[in-house]
Amino acid sequence: MNGPASNFDDLQPAACDLSAPLVAAWRVGVFWRRSQSPAPMQPDFSIEDSIGGLVAGIDEAGRGPLAGPVVAAAVMLDRQCTPAGLRDSKMLTEKRREDLAAALWKTARIGVGVASVEEIDALNIAQATLLAMTRAAASLPVAPAACIVDGNLKPKLACPAYTVVKGDARSLSIAAASIIAKTTRDRMMRELARVYPQYAWERNKGYGVTAHLEAIARFGVTPYHRRSFAPIHNMLCADSSLDLA
Repeated sequence: MNGPASNFDDLQPAACDLSAPLVAAWRVGVFWRRSQSPAPMQPDFSIEDSIGGLVAGIDEAGRGPLAGPVVAAAVMLDRQCTPAGLRDSKMLTEKRREDLAAALWKTARIGVGVASVEEIDALNIAQATLLAMTRAAASLPVAPAACIVDGNLKPKLACPAYTVVKGDARSLSIAAASIIAKTTRDRMMRELARVYPQYAWERNKGYGVTAHLEAIARFGVTPYHRRSFAPIHNMLCADSSLDLA
């Protein structure tokens, strides 16, 4: 009986197509990597329960756009009829956001606060956001025992406030607030788009997309544009005739 091959060079593989095994191995690798990735976080009431009492979640919408106000919402959910599917508003389609917002307005206690473009330019966007949050909490129909706030900025409130990084992915109350803030601001931008249709705010919501920047360069800077933001400030420095205010 012949012994085992003493040299791997003596082993001549039969001709074969390696594409199928390679594809299979790639798929196994992708599956393994996905299986090792943490599952998406699902918001719940764990943070609210750890605090106790009536807890409101607070979040904002509109810190980044070049036009329009910043809007904050404070929401206290009714646990007996909390809408299913609450999560970070950025993870939802526009229709789903609107449907959930309609359900929340029927079942939850909600307060909304707005900081205007003038306040954004006078204070800076961070301070204006905190102002909108303070107004949102103050407009709640019932005073909360505490508020949990998305992010790491803490507004001045009449009750204890706790910041929660990625709170809209962790807390149902903050997720609900993110939906109310986003849908409220989107409606405001659609209304402003009727006055200034050339900027397409109903689509871009005031963000600095290319079409919006081109419209500003062509039609000018409206009273609803944030002059303290670099793109607008730089345009006005280069050409003051763009200022329509």
